Amino acid sequence: MLKNINPTTTKSWKELIKHFSEIKSLHLNQLFKQNVNRKKDFSLSLEQLQFDYSKNRVTAKSINLLINLANEIGLKETINSLFNGEKINTTEDRAVLHTALRDFKNNEIKINNQEIFPEVDNARKKVKAFTEEVISGNWKGHTGKPITDIVNIGIGGSDLGPQMVVEALDFYSNHLQVHFISNIDGDAVHQVLKKLNPETTLFIVVSKTFTTVETLTNASTCKNWLLQQAPKTKIEKHFIAVSTNTQAVKGFGINPTNIFPMWNWIGGRFSMWSSVGISIALALGYENFEQFLKGANTADVHFKQTSFDKNIPIMMALLSIWYTNFFGVTTEAILPYAESLNKLVAYLQQLFMESNGKSVDRNRENVTYNTGNIIFGSTGTNAQHSFMQHIHQGTHLIPVDFIGFKESLYGDTKHHRILMANFKAQSQALQEGKTKEAVHLDMKFNGNTNHINDLLAYKIFDGNRVSNSLLFDKITPYNLGMLIALYEHKVFVQGIIWNINSFDQFGVELGKEMAKKQ
Repeated sequence: MLKNINPTTTKSWKELIKHFSEIKSLHLNQLFKQNVNRKKDFSLSLEQLQFDYSKNRVTAKSINLLINLANEIGLKETINSLFNGEKINTTEDRAVLHTALRDFKNNEIKINNQEIFPEVDNARKKVKAFTEEVISGNWKGHTGKPITDIVNIGIGGSDLGPQMVVEALDFYSNHLQVHFISNIDGDAVHQVLKKLNPETTLFIVVSKTFTTVETLTNASTCKNWLLQQAPKTKIEKHFIAVSTNTQAVKGFGINPTNIFPMWNWIGGRFSMWSSVGISIALALGYENFEQFLKGANTADVHFKQTSFDKNIPIMMALLSIWYTNFFGVTTEAILPYAESLNKLVAYLQQLFMESNGKSVDRNRENVTYNTGNIIFGSTGTNAQHSFMQHIHQGTHLIPVDFIGFKESLYGDTKHHRILMANFKAQSQALQEGKTKEAVHLDMKFNGNTNHINDLLAYKIFDGNRVSNSLLFDKITPYNLGMLIALYEHKVFVQGIIWNINSFDQFGVELGKEMAKKQ
């Protein structure tokens, strides 16, 4: 079970403070000069993924001390608790078992003395059967026409994850057009509806409790739109639900056979691996959805079984702890060099900031150290024409994750070569910077001697800006599943070390409560 230790009271934390004072001024360029094998020594791999963390302001001693902290906190035991289904979501008295949703070995895990894997397996089979029925055209709308459009109605975890995956993996999509409605903004709802034919549209209402105001309001608007052309008895041809509240779903008018299960041991932002991901399975086909799950499971096995020094999500988390709590960093950037991943940052923003944006620890004490970070980003190379100026020359140290792929999906090698040249150059430029002497020489070489004194100071880059690189062979359902699961485990490790509960979200509720009083 959880040890609930304030990390600042540990021996390891005190040793890290001392170590930080010794190396805080060390430049990355020095570290690379001291060790010509630094990139190899500070890189890890998992199947196709290469994780390079050599461009971080750490030494081998830094890593060892951070691992000591993880051991002193009891991380290994807590990882076992996560996978065994213990109630590590202590404020809500719940297990946290999103990993079980992508485990195909049917291990024995019981919640309230009932094994969960038969339920998980049955839910997968139901998703498979239903999606195959719709994709094949056998599922018909109220006038006998096959479905052409899917509309996912949800918000937060019931929207961000599925939408991100459907867009990211559009290369693998079938003939179905998938749309997403989340915001309570009625204009946005009607903007989607005007593109649709009520004879051939299927709505998925995703709400664990079936009480979420935004989702139910949007679903009611969509139902009323449908009923302008279809009789009430035909709602079952056009509406399905993913929920735990069977009675409320039936009250809405959805046939009980069209209800797909959710469980209270799955948090919303970890739910797309469940029936919540049915829009993914419809867009890509069930086999691709299963590959997505299996990629995540590979990350799970790696996280659970690999020693800390070779464990990618643990290393990602420890480096983040290092910058947040010793360098005073408050912001991290995530830059996927693939336009199809343009929703990834918004998804990870929710994952990180809803999970670890906490100021009270598991002992019900106010924390005295930073937890969580502000997550932002964009796709490369768009980001280079936006906020990268700040990351290169601003007054804040902002660690960056660069995410890249060796191969283009459509085989356009010219574009991809330029894209990946930028991927590599940006992390190199952040590390190396550009000295006064180099700037002077460049300006002189380019014949700009009249303005050297005026511009020299503005063109100097200190470098020593830190980054990780995550490089896959190409975007696939399997690799995307792995990538997302690695970030989930990073969030988990951070929360354990910070002694906070990453799995509740009471801060989400206050604004909703006050909105009802307006």
